[in-house]
Amino acid sequence: MKKIFLLYITLLSTFLGYAQVFEPVSWKTSIEKISEDESYLVATATIDSGWHLYGQEIPSGGPRPTVFTFQPNESYELIGKTSEDEGITEDDKIFKMKIKYFSFKATFKQKVKLLQKDVKIDAQVQFMVCDDTRCLPPKTEDLFFSTGSSNSSKKQNTDKAEMSDEEASALLYGISNNDIKQPEEDLNSIDGETSNSNVKKKNESSSLLSIFGLGFLGGLLALLTPCVFPMIPLTVSFFTKKDSSKGAGISKAVLYGFFILAVYLLLSIPFHLLDSINPDILNEISTNIWLNVIFFVVFVFFAGSFFGFYELTLPSSWTNKTTEGESSGGILGIFFMALTLAIVSFSCTGPILGSLLAGSLSSDGGAWQLTSGMAGFGVALGLPFTLFAMFPNMLKSLPKSGGWMTTVKVVLGFLELALAFKFLSNADLVAHWNLLKIEPFLILWIIIFAGLAFYLFGKIKFPHDSPMQKIGIPRIGLGVISLAFAIYLATGFRYNEETKTFTPLSLLSGLAPPVGYSILHPNSCPNNLTCFKDLKEGLAYAKKENKPIMLDFTGYACVNCRKMEEHVWPIQKVDNVLRNDYVLISLYVDDKKELPKEEQIIVNRINGGTRKLSNYGHKWSHFQTVFFKTNTQPYYVLLSSDGKQILNNPVGYTPDEDEYLNWLLDGKEKSKNTLNNLFNQSDLLK
Repeated sequence: MKKIFLLYITLLSTFLGYAQVFEPVSWKTSIEKISEDESYLVATATIDSGWHLYGQEIPSGGPRPTVFTFQPNESYELIGKTSEDEGITEDDKIFKMKIKYFSFKATFKQKVKLLQKDVKIDAQVQFMVCDDTRCLPPKTEDLFFSTGSSNSSKKQNTDKAEMSDEEASALLYGISNNDIKQPEEDLNSIDGETSNSNVKKKNESSSLLSIFGLGFLGGLLALLTPCVFPMIPLTVSFFTKKDSSKGAGISKAVLYGFFILAVYLLLSIPFHLLDSINPDILNEISTNIWLNVIFFVVFVFFAGSFFGFYELTLPSSWTNKTTEGESSGGILGIFFMALTLAIVSFSCTGPILGSLLAGSLSSDGGAWQLTSGMAGFGVALGLPFTLFAMFPNMLKSLPKSGGWMTTVKVVLGFLELALAFKFLSNADLVAHWNLLKIEPFLILWIIIFAGLAFYLFGKIKFPHDSPMQKIGIPRIGLGVISLAFAIYLATGFRYNEETKTFTPLSLLSGLAPPVGYSILHPNSCPNNLTCFKDLKEGLAYAKKENKPIMLDFTGYACVNCRKMEEHVWPIQKVDNVLRNDYVLISLYVDDKKELPKEEQIIVNRINGGTRKLSNYGHKWSHFQTVFFKTNTQPYYVLLSSDGKQILNNPVGYTPDEDEYLNWLLDGKEKSKNTLNNLFNQSDLLK
């Protein structure tokens, strides 16, 4: 037990302080000829010392096996299954079972029949590696097999991209990274105000602080549920009565509160590991179509639990194990008490944590935002146990447990149901299904919040509701707020003559679909602006009009992008500059529309390794990362009309309208100076 406890603490300090990237396996591919029409596709893994790669057949309960997937095409046919080296089969120290694994090197062969002379075969390998103390998450690598003289200079292993970075950039974007010059002068200020780099840092810290606040609010809501609230006086009494010394009881209660925080922080560790392996992975997860559909189903399921139709519980064996750990006594026993609280309260805290997880994955900060939210949740949940242990007389001021806690759960159920449609909307936007546009979304939310109001007024009942003699003032007040919010949602159907769309609702930015995503008033660009969603087309138009460019790296599921588009861009003085002085090119990094076959190439990642560009989101994400060394959205870059000069320092989310306007005007002025310099140079040459 002590070893487990020390492992938890070590992991917490290690991953929250520094996330190291492990790449213990590299892959190479080749084609080995057998006869005129048969060959082996050979994949060779080179494994770092001390690490194990596992075979293709693994017993249940063991690590993930190595799995190969070959994409079918007309140039070949698979013959039989993939073979592998003999390897080593022995008792594994981590999984406590006999497992086949490979050390240092492993070769896998797939026999194929070649139907054409020149063959290109795409494949993937999913694998997992462990050493004697840890395992890395399963990883997927793209493999590429090619034969024929026409491809002799192309990629024959996964260590290199299919073409050089310059060739890839020329094919995909029409420009190379070397073509784009940095700002001619480093802007330390904009009109004497805050620098862009400081703005970015301020926005990042503000975002972390805001999600900490949301996590804290979620923790307070969890405290009011039937799973947690009754535990407060019981636990405080346990600490204050068990020890004869009041100081000892308080110190244990403080430690208990700290361990509650630590348990929830530990839940964010795997996401730091994923983020360090691939910086794009959390964005890929958050914008994955089917994952958002799963979130929708799960949130509806959570809502049903809060409504009282069924209970969500973790396996009882988990509770039994942690309860046994409590008997260890001392610090370790207190830790297991905190872990037991987290497990037994899951039916109430699970849906709230699920909302926190999904919201963090859908925002720009990724793993650190999740850690910040978990920290807020843990602090809110652990703080009352510490405070009431220090001041036990405060327990008398706590309201008694009762039917009001069921009301809290049902209210949370309505909120979970509303959030479910937010994730279904994300999937609809990214997949271009054109189903959940702004009109049906608003109607569904109006029904949900009107239903919440009717519930609070006692017109609707759920299974666990107690008979009501009268409706309390807090319940009436919350019902009025819910009904007012439903009416507010209805005002989203007001038509705006200037933008030719519905009027965006400030409280729904990033939650509802964009107002231009409409059945009645469709508009593909925000605020009826003229925009381009293809880089080459936008560059050509900018050259023709001799106007500077604003690159808008955005996303269909990006909350802060919608806030900028719906609340900063429509302001008259900002709109005038965007509409008249710039060519807007909006590049959606989460667009899942498939790329043309000739653009589906393998490219180098900026932090090493390769990736295949399969859709437009991959393409624009790669462009942003390689050319501008960032992968957050929104991200705005001002370029000269030829697309070769960055006019000033790019910015991210900038909700201050004056700050954003000054940045646009500064770029406009830099564009004029660039043109004047070109004309002067032209005169000198003459």
